[in-house]
Amino acid sequence: MNPNLTAPKILPWVARKAGISDELALKLWRRAVSEAEFLTGQTGGSQYCRLAVERFLALVEDETEATPQYTANPAPRLAWVWHHQTRLSLLSLIAARNTCRYWQSAWERIQDQYKIAA
Repeated sequence: MNPNLTAPKILPWVARKAGISDELALKLWRRAVSEAEFLTGQTGGSQYCRLAVERFLALVEDETEATPQYTANPAPRLAWVWHHQTRLSLLSLIAARNTCRYWQSAWERIQDQYKIAA
C-alpha cells in the first residue's frame, strides 16, 4: 500500500452519507488503495488514484447493502458523485482542446493570407 496516498478529506462525509463509521470508511479506503495498487501495478499516477476512489465508493456501496436497514430511507448511492465529477472535468478539457484548435486554425488561416499577399 502506498504510504504517501492519504485518506481523502471527503472520507467522513462519505461515511456519514453511507451510514457507516469513520473507522470502517478508513478500512475500506485502505483496502481500495491496496486493490488499486495490485490492479495497476503502480503506487501513483492518475489511473491509480482514479481506480482507488472508484474501488472505495464501490466498497462503501457494498458495505451499505450488506448492513441491515433500520430506517425507512436506504443509504444513497455515492458512485454517481465520482462519475459526475469525472464527466464534468472531461467536458471542460474537451472545451479547452476545441478552443485551442479553433485559435490554432484561425492563426494558420491568417498566416496563409499573409503568405499569399507576399
